[in-house]
Amino acid sequence: MAEVLRLTGSGDDAAVATAVAALERGELIVMPTETVYGLAADPRVPGTVERIYAAKQRDRGKPLQMLVSGVEVIAAMGFALSAVERRLAERFWPGSLTLIVTDGERSEGFRVPDLDVALAVIKQGGGALRATSANTSGEPPALTAEDAAACLGDAVAVVLDGGPIVGGVASTVARVDEQGGIEVLREGGISRAALEAAGRGDG
Repeated sequence: MAEVLRLTGSGDDAAVATAVAALERGELIVMPTETVYGLAADPRVPGTVERIYAAKQRDRGKPLQMLVSGVEVIAAMGFALSAVERRLAERFWPGSLTLIVTDGERSEGFRVPDLDVALAVIKQGGGALRATSANTSGEPPALTAEDAAACLGDAVAVVLDGGPIVGGVASTVARVDEQGGIEVLREGGISRAALEAAGRGDG
């Protein structure tokens, strides 16, 4: 049974510490973001990514995004942002943009969430967490902690309950090609027009 911790502001440090300890043990957690509730694991612990796929009943051919605390973490992982990618990151992070970055044979989807408690968990959890929406595949993303816990059950050790998420619009997923063009793979909270304007440096 998952430990559900209600976030109130005053005691959130203890809740974050409990979630981070679970991550360090290789367990899965649920936490709120500004888009939907997310299912997260520490990618440094062997076997945790496989646990996410099993909990979600997700096709292993579908990649999982990486939630990071900032662009410096991306650089530390050996990914170099192009000028357009850097402009997008500066404009929309923290926020609901998942940016697919490619370095040679590697390709990774990165996002910096715009919610203090999520950022605190990520920072204290090493700066990067493997994550996806907290629901089983084919089901709508969870907008409440109760929905996430009911969906994922005993697969999760800790649920951080930040209350209902208003809006519940998934992140926009985009990548930049070698010519600097922006390809939108999923339009969510950020429009194609806004991405293209930021990529050009407008505004």
